[in-house]
Amino acid sequence: MKAFYLIGASLFVSGVACSQSLDGIFNEKEITRVETILAHDNMKGRATFTPSIDKAAEFISTEFKKAGLEPLDKNGSYLQTFSMVQPKFISTSATINNKNFESKNVLVFTAQPKVKITEQLNYEKGYIKAGQNLFGAAQSFIQADKNYIVQVDLSFAKNFNRLIFLKKYLFKTDKNVVFVLSNEEIKGYTIEAEHEIQDLKLSNVVGVLPGRKLKNEYVIFSSHYDHIGIENSGKPDSIYNGANDDAAGTTAVISLAKYFKSLKNNERSIIFVAFTAEEVGGFGSQYFSNQLNPAKVAAMFNIEMIGTESKWGENAAYITGFDKSNMGEIMQKNLDGTQFKFYPDPYLEQSLFYRSDNATLARKGVPAHTISTSKMDVEPNYHKVSDEVSTLNLTNMANIIKAIALSSTSIISGKDTPSRVDTTQLQ
Repeated sequence: MKAFYLIGASLFVSGVACSQSLDGIFNEKEITRVETILAHDNMKGRATFTPSIDKAAEFISTEFKKAGLEPLDKNGSYLQTFSMVQPKFISTSATINNKNFESKNVLVFTAQPKVKITEQLNYEKGYIKAGQNLFGAAQSFIQADKNYIVQVDLSFAKNFNRLIFLKKYLFKTDKNVVFVLSNEEIKGYTIEAEHEIQDLKLSNVVGVLPGRKLKNEYVIFSSHYDHIGIENSGKPDSIYNGANDDAAGTTAVISLAKYFKSLKNNERSIIFVAFTAEEVGGFGSQYFSNQLNPAKVAAMFNIEMIGTESKWGENAAYITGFDKSNMGEIMQKNLDGTQFKFYPDPYLEQSLFYRSDNATLARKGVPAHTISTSKMDVEPNYHKVSDEVSTLNLTNMANIIKAIALSSTSIISGKDTPSRVDTTQLQ
C-alpha cells in the first residue's frame, strides 16, 4: 500500500487532480467489485459464442456508459459486432501440376460452402520455408485477406495437419487461402473444397473519450473479456472463472476509463476496448485493429493478467516487446519518484509479444505492447478452474492499474510519442 499512496502523491505533484472520486476508482474495494462480477460463477467462464459472454459484454457496456464514454461508431451501442463462420469439412480434391494430389496434403481455408480454385484465378503465391515458424507464418497469410496458394516445405509434414486448428473459426470473407505441402514448384492446379458453413456473430466492447487538440490521434487501453467456459468433468468446480485471465485486465480498462474521463484533460483521444475471442484465435483484436488507420494510433496499452505478483514481487510488471519501441522507457520515466518498476518481458522464448491482442497493430508498426505480471513459467492457476478472485492480490493489482495510468500521462497529453515498431523485424 505504501507504493500505492506514493504513486498517488506523484500524480498530485505532477499537476494531475487526485480527488476522492479518483481514490474511489482505484481503491481495492472498487477493483474487487468489478473483478468479482466478471469472474463470478454466474458468468460461466465467459466462453466465446455462449450467452455468458453476451452477459459479460452487457456488464462492460454498462460500466462504459457509467464512465461517460462515447460509442466508437456513434450508433448508440458500445458493441462492435462482426461476422465469422465455423466451417465443417466435407471434402477436398486436388490436381497439381497435372497430377492427382493427396487431399491430406491440402488445406483450404474458406468461408464459402463450395470453391473451385485454378491457376486462372491468379491467386498470389506464398511460401513457408524450412526453419520458419509454421503457425505464425500460416496465420499471417490467413489474416492478409487476400487469395493465396501457399507452398509449405516438406520439413513441416509432421505438423502440417495441425494447421486445421487455425480454421476452426474464420472471418466471413470471399477470400480463400490454400496450403499445399510440397517441395515441387506449383505451376498448375485445380483444387475443389466443400464445407458446411455456420454463420456466427461476435462483439468487442468499445468506448471512446474524445481528445482535445489531438483528437485524431489515438491511445488505446485494451484487454480481452472472454475466457474458456466450463469443462465437462462432472467435478464440483468445473467453471474456468478467468479471474486473472483476463477479468483482471478488463477491470483495469474499466477503471482507467473512469479515471481519464474524470480528469477531462486528454489531448489525444483514448479508446477503451474489451476484446472478444482472444482464447480462440484473437479474432476480436484482429477485427478491431483492422478498422483503424495505424498511422493515427500513437500507442496501445494491452493489459493481460495483472492479478498476481510478478517474478520481482509487488509493484512491478513487465512489458512485452520492450525493445521493439521506446514506449517502455517513456512509461518508466513517467514513474520516476515512485517505487513501481516496468521490466522487459522475461519470457522471450514464449513469444508473448506476438501472442496477445497487441500483435495485429504491432505488425502494422504501432507501438502496441502488453503489460502483465503473470509468471508464465510457474503461474499455478493459468487456464485452470482455480483461476478465481480469491487467488489474486487485489491491493497490488490496484497499484498496477494506477501505475499504468501514471505511466501513460505524457503519451496521452501528446508530450511524448513512442517510436514505431520496425515491421521488418517482426515474425
